[in-house]
Amino acid sequence: MDRRCFGLNPFFRPVHTIFSCFCSSGIFYIMSLHTFGPDGMEVKPKFMSRAKHWTEEIENLYRFQQAGYRDEIEYKQIKKVDGVDRWPETGYVKKLQRRDNTFYYYSRKRECEDNDVQKVKVYAY
Repeated sequence: MDRRCFGLNPFFRPVHTIFSCFCSSGIFYIMSLHTFGPDGMEVKPKFMSRAKHWTEEIENLYRFQQAGYRDEIEYKQIKKVDGVDRWPETGYVKKLQRRDNTFYYYSRKRECEDNDVQKVKVYAY
């Protein structure tokens, strides 16, 4: 898994302060870990693609989407939480609260099977 981001515009002014970059099929995605831009407005995704290969990021996106959210950004916007419960050994999402206030509990192990990978939507902001 390549965590380097190349080719960003030198005039690029980030809307957020913390970024997580990952590569999926040669395309680098920038995902913000904050929920609001400098003007206080909600951040909406600008691009969506489907996952091609399983990665740890895809595993976590699968878990968010199983609970009814696009990703961690939407979860934090809706539930108004600062963080998500994660397994310390793997970093995978441990517990999510659905929109109807019931909880999903996830295993320490991989839950996104190979035949489910293409169902995962990857959003870029």
